[in-house]
Amino acid sequence: MPERKLKTVLVVDDDKDILTLASIVLGDEGYEVQTAVDGREALESLKDHLPDLILLDMKMPVMDGWEFARNFRVEHGSATPIVVFTASVDAKKESQEIGAVGWLGKPFDLHRLVAVVNRHIRTE
Repeated sequence: MPERKLKTVLVVDDDKDILTLASIVLGDEGYEVQTAVDGREALESLKDHLPDLILLDMKMPVMDGWEFARNFRVEHGSATPIVVFTASVDAKKESQEIGAVGWLGKPFDLHRLVAVVNRHIRTE
């Protein structure tokens, strides 16, 4: 019987508490979770393989979500869905600006986090 590959979620956020919480919650749901503290670190992590979903904060130091999304789209097109993960009141607008499949506002409910990931995770 072939080994089942876990679906991977890349969480990009400069708040280490959010990275930890998302890692625990999504890990408990059976996802493999990778984290990055800014867009540059996230792009570096993609050199080995693409995740099935990216949760992307928009306002980060070094490389923000807009710059990450531009670079990601040039390199990988729409190979991986992106969900904007932000405290901004303009979360929906920001998600549309970068071609994201959805958005999740902060602070977030843990059940909503899981529901958003389950809804948007790449399934092929």
